[in-house]
Amino acid sequence: MDLVIGATATLAILALAVIYGTDVASAVVQRPVYAELDDRILVQVTGRGHYYGDRRFPVVGISGTVLTAATAGLSLLWGTAVTAVLSVVALLLLLVWLTLFARISAPINKVLTAAALADEVPTDARALQARWESIIPLRGVLLGLAILLLCATILLG
Repeated sequence: MDLVIGATATLAILALAVIYGTDVASAVVQRPVYAELDDRILVQVTGRGHYYGDRRFPVVGISGTVLTAATAGLSLLWGTAVTAVLSVVALLLLLVWLTLFARISAPINKVLTAAALADEVPTDARALQARWESIIPLRGVLLGLAILLLCATILLG
């Protein structure tokens, strides 16, 4: 069973790494770039980015979450106490990430996407972007820790 637990954890890591890399790139590269753009270009770039991201990333994020849940479930059934705790905590971290995304990021994504597609600039565009960016470091930490815990699940399984 260690092989199956390791396989689900590995596939979860691969899926989550896509989202993690995007969050880290947003924090490290995109934030300073967006600060230099005028409001119209900011809305066009971020809104269109969210347009495509919100349509293409759910498959990856859902897969990573389901595979993490499978890893946790299998670890609870057939793993050790350590692998069970590690994988369950990884799943909890992902659920916190998803809550942040659903409550803060997703609504902002929708506003900026609609504005970009309508070629409009909301009066609060900068405030929306600032709010979106305010949780990016936390999102990165949450995903990074979840991936690290899944790695530990593999190593200790």
